[in-house]
Amino acid sequence: MREPGPDHPIHIAPHPGRVRVRLAGLLLAESDAALVLREATYPPVIYIPRADALWAHFVPSARRSHCPYKGDAAYFTLTTPHVTRPDAVWSYEAPYPAVAAIAGHLAFYTDKVDPIEVT
Repeated sequence: MREPGPDHPIHIAPHPGRVRVRLAGLLLAESDAALVLREATYPPVIYIPRADALWAHFVPSARRSHCPYKGDAAYFTLTTPHVTRPDAVWSYEAPYPAVAAIAGHLAFYTDKVDPIEVT
């Protein structure tokens, strides 16, 4: 486990508006309680509470990954009547203490869903 610091900063803050995630036009998640995680030089990632997702379109995946700063990630495949996107969503079920705020949240690969709407 690595701790964020000056050489690899991680900052998590509430997103000030609403976030909507769609796939092929179908709403998958909508939240007024999203978080934005900014990590080092990577693009910001929006994390949406699991409670704000429409779970009928999520199928657990066998894929797993590990981040030395955040912990172990689990993945989900998205399914709609017209489109399937493997491993399009990830979640840190038990993130490390430095990023505990993202527990119970989902993040979406932006190239596997419609443009994420933020207001």
